[in-house]
Amino acid sequence: MKTKIIVDTNILFSAILNPGSRIAKILINSRKHFQFYSCNFLKDELFKHREKLSRLTRLSAPELDELEFLLTRNIVFVNEELIPQHVIAETEGVLEKIDLNDTPFVGLTKHIDGKLWTGDKQLITGLATSAFIETLLTSQLSDLIDSLERN
Repeated sequence: MKTKIIVDTNILFSAILNPGSRIAKILINSRKHFQFYSCNFLKDELFKHREKLSRLTRLSAPELDELEFLLTRNIVFVNEELIPQHVIAETEGVLEKIDLNDTPFVGLTKHIDGKLWTGDKQLITGLATSAFIETLLTSQLSDLIDSLERN
């Protein structure tokens, strides 16, 4: 069974801003090892920040569309409204002193018993003290891939 990895906004934005990065390569090439998930909220964030992403990457609209497709084609998007209300309430309780904007990602991670892939240091630190869910940094995910490739 593949490990369930929940992709948060900063991971996808990092991959868009640096398509040659390790993050982008993991998203594109690691389907055999992981099942990637995210919330529909991530799509909303892409739309909301599209102009800024286009400006920062200097990509045309069709080029940005193609890059977004490549980076998200292995991600299963879940409507966060399908996450049970008790999980959302519990998640909000954990995140109230960290960042409530991360509720959809953390709630989805809890709901499907996955691991949250994030680069948000404040979120990682806050969640580590709560033992609510497991988080992964890109370096940890990369090490896991290396280990799986050797076996």
